[in-house]
Amino acid sequence: MVSQRQSRLEGHRRKFLAVVDDSPESARAVRYAGMRAKNSTGGLVLLYVISDADFNQWIGVADVMRAEAREEAEAVMAKVAQDVRENIGHEPELVIREGKATEQILKLIEEDRDVAILVLAASSGKDGPGPLVTAVAGRGTPFPIPVTIVPDTLTDEEIAALA
Repeated sequence: MVSQRQSRLEGHRRKFLAVVDDSPESARAVRYAGMRAKNSTGGLVLLYVISDADFNQWIGVADVMRAEAREEAEAVMAKVAQDVRENIGHEPELVIREGKATEQILKLIEEDRDVAILVLAASSGKDGPGPLVTAVAGRGTPFPIPVTIVPDTLTDEEIAALA
């Protein structure tokens, strides 16, 4: 169970959450979430989750790998944020976490009670819709907030018309 959303209370605004990763469809989710946030005077939260599965090495090696992963995450987020600013005209909040993606998404939703909609993009590839869409849809329990799934085949113009 998720805490009551505060996005409609005075001094708050509804936020759209999009996950940034190395999948090709991630950009579609960010664009849609950014357009929806801008068009509804809401907020945009971009989450990048560094997988901690790769850090089970010796402590010194794990620390170096963690630092390198953090630097890469910061560089990716800076580029995505700049793209949002230039192409959508909206300022995103940037969040970088370490752990399992679905756990970190749920944790962020619980912590930021203005987050009201999770936006994911589904791959049209032969391997299925993608790990995040599959994980959210296959949880076995309802997701605590609405989830919008954007087809990766939508163009920028189609996203603008829908958002």
